[in-house]
This record gives sequence, C-alpha cells and structure tokens, in this order.
Amino acid sequence: MMPSEVLHHGDASLSAADLEALAHGTHVNPFAVLGPHRRGGHRDGSDIVVRAYLPGATSVSLVERDSDRLLGECAAPAIEGLFVGHLAAEVGYRLKIEWPHATQIVADPYAFPLLLGETDLYLINEGSHRQLGHCLGAQVMCVDGVDGVRFAVWAPNAQRVAVVGDFNGWDSRRHGMRCRFPAGVWEIFIPDIGAGERYKFALIDVNGERLLKADPVALSTEPPPLTASVVADATPFAWGDADWMASRASRQAPTAPISIYEVHAGSWRKHGGDEGAIYHWRDLAESLIPYVKTMGFTHIELMPIMEYPFGGSWGYQPLSLFAPSGRFGTPADFAGFIDACHVAEIGVILDWVPGHFPSDPHGLAHFDGTALYEYAHPFEGYHQDWNTYIYNLGRREVHGFMLASALHWLRHFHLDGLRVDAVASMLYRNYSRQEGEWIPNHLGGKENLEAVAFLRHLNQVVRDDVPGAVMIAEESTAWPGVTAPVEHDGLGFNYKWNMGWMHDTLSYISHDPVYRRYHHDQMTFGLVYAFNERFVLPISHDEVVHGKGSLLDKMPGDGWQRFANLRAYLSFMWLHPGKKLLFMGCEFAQGREWSHDRELDWGLLQSAAHAGVQRLVGDLNALYREYGALHELDGDSAGFRWVIGDDFQNSVFAWWRIGREGRPVLAVANLTPQPLAGYRIGVPLAGHWRERFNSDAECYGGTNVGNGGGLETEPLAAHGETQSLVLTLPPLGVALLLPGTAGQ
Repeated sequence: MMPSEVLHHGDASLSAADLEALAHGTHVNPFAVLGPHRRGGHRDGSDIVVRAYLPGATSVSLVERDSDRLLGECAAPAIEGLFVGHLAAEVGYRLKIEWPHATQIVADPYAFPLLLGETDLYLINEGSHRQLGHCLGAQVMCVDGVDGVRFAVWAPNAQRVAVVGDFNGWDSRRHGMRCRFPAGVWEIFIPDIGAGERYKFALIDVNGERLLKADPVALSTEPPPLTASVVADATPFAWGDADWMASRASRQAPTAPISIYEVHAGSWRKHGGDEGAIYHWRDLAESLIPYVKTMGFTHIELMPIMEYPFGGSWGYQPLSLFAPSGRFGTPADFAGFIDACHVAEIGVILDWVPGHFPSDPHGLAHFDGTALYEYAHPFEGYHQDWNTYIYNLGRREVHGFMLASALHWLRHFHLDGLRVDAVASMLYRNYSRQEGEWIPNHLGGKENLEAVAFLRHLNQVVRDDVPGAVMIAEESTAWPGVTAPVEHDGLGFNYKWNMGWMHDTLSYISHDPVYRRYHHDQMTFGLVYAFNERFVLPISHDEVVHGKGSLLDKMPGDGWQRFANLRAYLSFMWLHPGKKLLFMGCEFAQGREWSHDRELDWGLLQSAAHAGVQRLVGDLNALYREYGALHELDGDSAGFRWVIGDDFQNSVFAWWRIGREGRPVLAVANLTPQPLAGYRIGVPLAGHWRERFNSDAECYGGTNVGNGGGLETEPLAAHGETQSLVLTLPPLGVALLLPGTAGQ
C-alpha cells in the first residue's frame, strides 16, 4: 500500500526552478517534488499526482502493485525524463518503465516513508550509536513487503546527496536522497536491488563542488584499484565457534601463554610464487591455520585488512573501517576464516588504525566539503610523516564512528582482540612535529586530550560489551598506565607492545660478540620496567623493512654464528617475561628483507639451518605453553629473578622464571661464540636437574654442546644458595634447566 505519510500537498506543475534543479541533479529535496503527492491540498485521497524523473526512459506508466494492472499512463510535459501520472485513490503502485532496450517494473523509491528512527539519529549525533554498521551505509531490507536497500550517510554540510551505481547508470539525477535535519543524515530506500550492487554517494558539497565518495560505513567493497562500495549480503554467518568464544577470556588472560604469529595476508604465500595471485581467505584457512597450529602459536595477528587503496601501505592507510578488503574475498569468507581459526583453537587479533586515514579523493577527506572527519587545521589534522589526515576524535560523531568500527570487528566477526596502531601518534599533539608546528591543548599541554578520552572510552566499552576480547597498544613512549584500568587513570589496554625491549635487545644482538660486554645493560635494562605494564615482546614487520634487512641479516659473524645468534635471541625472547609476537618468516630465518609484493622464501626450508630455526620456534612455543613458570606471572615481578645479570665479561645471563605454584625453571644464556665449561650457578634444590632445552642442539643446527641432558648439584654455595650446578654453557646458546621434581 501507499503510506499516507509519504503523500505531500502540491500542484501537478512544478516551478521552473524545480525543473532546472531536477535536470541538473541539484535539487536539494527531491522527495518534495517526486513520488506521490496530493494535488491542490485535498486530503480525501483523490487526484494523487505521481512524478518520476527517469532520464533516458521512453515512457512510464503506473501499474497496480500486486497485479501489474494498468492504472494510468504518465505524461512527459515539462523536461526530458520527467513523467507525471495520476491516481484516483491511494493504491499501491509500481512504475512500469520502458527503456530503449528493456522494460522494467519497479516500486517507486519516492513512495516510501522515513525509515531511520529518531532514536538512531539522536544516537548518531551524540556519538553513542554502537551499531553504525547496521544503521548507516547500505542495508538490505524489506519495507512494506518490498525488497530493496536502504542507503544512509552522514554529510551534514552537503547541499545534496544522491546514490549512484550500476542500478541507475551512475546518474546522480536518479536517486537523490532526503536529509534528516538536524542530524545531517541523508537517506533513501531503493527498491528491487540487493546484495552485490556497486554504489557510491554523489555529493554537492558545501562549496557547490561535485564529489563522488565511497561509503564510510560500507560493509563490503570492490577490490582495488576499483573504489566502489558494495551492498553486503545480509545473510547471518553460521558460526561454529561457541566453545572458543566461551573459553577465550581465560586463553587471553595475563596468566595465559600468548604467542602471536603476525601475518600480512597478501604475502604469506602466493599461488605459483612471487608473481602469482595472492591467497584468499579460503586458501589461508586451508594452509595458514594448519601451519600456525603445527608451529604452536596461540594467535594470529593480521596486519590491517580493512579496505585500503594503496597496497604499499600494508593496510595501515585504511579507508573503509567496516569492510574487509575485497582483495581477499567476501566478508563471509573472512568470517569463515575466523571461524576456522577458532575451531582450531587459534585466536585472531586484528590491527586497527584509528590514528590516521589517507587523502584519496573517494575517501573521508573533506567528505562534505568540510573537515568532517579530520581536524580542520593542518597542525592538528595532518600527519607530515605519512601524508595522511588525523581523525578529530573530539567531535562526537567521529568519536562514535571510530568506536562503532572497533565494535563491528569484535562483534560481527568474532575477532579476539584489536592491536591499536600508532597510539603514541594519537596521544601527543606534537608527535613528530617541530616547535611552532603544533597546537597545544586547552590546558596548554602537548597531550591530545580528545584522543586520550577516546581510548579510555573505547577500552571501557570493549571490556564491558565484548567479554574476553583484548585490546593491545602499539605505544612507543613512556606514557604512564597504558595497561592500567581506566578507573585508576590508565588508558585501559590489556597489553602494550614493549618497543623499548625490542630496540635494546636487537641493538645488543647485532653487535659483534667481542663488543657485547660494553652493551650488557641492553639485555638487562628491560627488566627494570618489565612489570610496570603488561607487555607483549614484539618482533614485528617494522623490524624487517625499509632497509633494515631480515632478522637473520641483523646477526653478526659467519654463517654458523648468524644462525646461532638468531636461535639464541629467539630463545632469550621466549624465556623472558612477556607475551610473544613474531612476524611471519622470522620463524624460519627468512633470508631477504620482507616485501609485500612477494611471498616468503619458503624454499629456504630445504636448508637444514633454516629448518632448524623453524623447529626451534615450534619447540619454544611448546615449552612456553607447557611450563606455567614461563607464562603465568609474565606481568608480575614474582615470576622473575636474576641469578646472574652482571657477568658482562663473559656475556652470560642467568635467571629464574617462576610459576604461580612457585615451581622454578632456570634459563642460562651464553652470548659469545666460545663454550664455557665449569660455569657454576647456585640453585635452591639439591639433586638432579634436567636440561630441558638447548638452542645449540644438533636438531636445531647447533654443535650439540651442553650438559648431556642433565646433571647433579654439588653442595657448594653460590649466588646465595647452598647448592650449585657446574654447567657447560653452549656457544651462542641458551639452555633451560628444571629440577628433577619440576612438573608442568
């Protein structure tokens, strides 16, 4: 039927200004002139005028909605494309359109009522709508028994907005939207279209310029270099991960073993090698998941997969913050990948980028002719380092947009956490700026108070609304309380990347062993602050790009020493307090610096040395999971104690890791290429000690120097203990020893 609220009073004729605006696609309120209108103000339902503007059509008639019975022909009296018909009463009708080469019978998009509720509009304006992905954008729905798509977009300063796509020949005159004041949200329901349709928004901005923009809240997109948004399939995904979702909180707790494999989806593998096609989500489900499971990682961290126009940004310049990139398949394919990970008991963390966005003309930049999403002043709104814009998180609607994006990934795709990129750039107004190039906050300081408030609110909402999900900060400064609760004036993250540890230890291990004695504190300094936050130890993609070489390239010495150094470094990392993150390829000593344009050098695994590193990482993951002492008190000083932290002459380190039940394990590292025999270390328990792990073992490519699998204590005091072990320390090696009574 025809709802009476869509009928307007009006005359059959339109003003010259209306006609000109329709013809030029500039009419600011097409609902005022198109669709059904009562003629002359009569309210008895008689003589209803129906106007349709369909440039290119040869004729239009009105037919009954349910039977296609002819109700009347439409005349074209004024301008080409404008058709006017009459109805004797309020009856459901459709438009029968004759095009030069086809006939089309469709419902009239201007015969439908307002669809967005006042509550939705209020929440959007207040920045508190947490389901924007199901409110704005393109929503497949049925209205009054008619299937179609409701389009809605926030553009408060635009003079006019229309939807364009294949369904209307990309003609911005066809589907002009109506603005819901004062919210500044434009909407229209287009009947008889559905999932898979490509579309954009055609705007006339505040300055009268015509813009063509992708949907900021698109749920699906074309794969680049194409830039259209795509109407997403609304069919709910059939999840099979209920067991995982119910248990993930304990799997991601500070006491749990968390070992993360960081992946760039486009270059992990390719079909047929470097020049081949990238793997899609289904390919990755078949190959990446079993690999990660075999290697013993607990989580996959995906570099950003929100749609991004420039492949060379690796996803860190995203434009569609609600849509998985079309490069890798459909949103349903992505959900299927997450589901398969969960069934395999692998968590998935997604890199999420709220700190900046690119300036591509189809994106968010100056969306309606104003700095809508970004700060207006370049000292606040432009990143000089990345040539990108900065979100104005002090604006309620932008704050809400970003919050809804984070929740969309966590709720809709069951992601287990977000790693928030470049937090330091968000926290400081003077980040990477010279004096005179930044604007202080209202208190005169350098802190970005709006961003701080946003991060705190985000972490509170995730904690309360998405049980078990974790939030991880990439934060490279000494900002206090990054992982402290918001109620204790912290930022509220669950974990923080330990960038200081990464820089110090990589610097140390890159020195020739002859000079390491002068840099001994680079390996020990991290323990000064290791328990101030809950840390992840990250060896990420950033360490193997931009001329830094591969992780193997950083290791000094001849061929054998380079591999031994790498094995020792990874062993030191896994036995050190903190959760673990390793970038793909580092687990088998990738030879070349990583490039997003080619796949990893999988052929290197034919080499025993590379295969040995891969086996070592798998065994380290197994140890890490098996022994509570290695993970239960990662963020607690009670879980770590130095035995030897000052033997810089020998470049030897020894430390205890201790679990919640007090069971200790002893880690010892010799970071010189000479074996050290007769090295005495005090221990608290007499009897047999088992050498559970040795990075110099032959199976890893080492020389097999060690302690024969175990040894007995001697009743000689050392390091404050009454018993001691006399060890042979392997060259460039790390060993793990357990007392004979130690269990899992």
